[in-house]
Amino acid sequence: MIAHKLDDRIFVSGQVFPQDMAAMAALGVTTIVNNRPDGEEPGQPSGDEIAEAAQAAGLLYRAVPIAGGIEPGQIETLAMLMDNCEGRLLLYCRTGTRSAYLWALARRGGGLSGDEVIARAAAAGYDLTAIRRLLP
Repeated sequence: MIAHKLDDRIFVSGQVFPQDMAAMAALGVTTIVNNRPDGEEPGQPSGDEIAEAAQAAGLLYRAVPIAGGIEPGQIETLAMLMDNCEGRLLLYCRTGTRSAYLWALARRGGGLSGDEVIARAAAAGYDLTAIRRLLP
């Protein structure tokens, strides 16, 4: 599993597995944020499996599943998690792209310009130019 750093506290990745939790803890991750709905793809571990493994590794687990478009409530939830969770957060989905989009939208007005948000995502391998107009 490869985690891509978006800022000092936020990492994104594709699908994580229960056996990845110790590696996440070693990176200083304290909270796992699941942006993937259960049953999206055959063979994908359930949110409950990830939650159980996260808890066993001493990590918090939160689910903000995104199916289709990103909703305002999902943006608000992630912004709240970023503001209130100590330590680093790992956001994941199938490839990390939805998670990177959600981070960018939740990060709006958080001290980075839209161009800086797009550049950080690009450095991590994610093209967010499609939402540039939504970022200040």
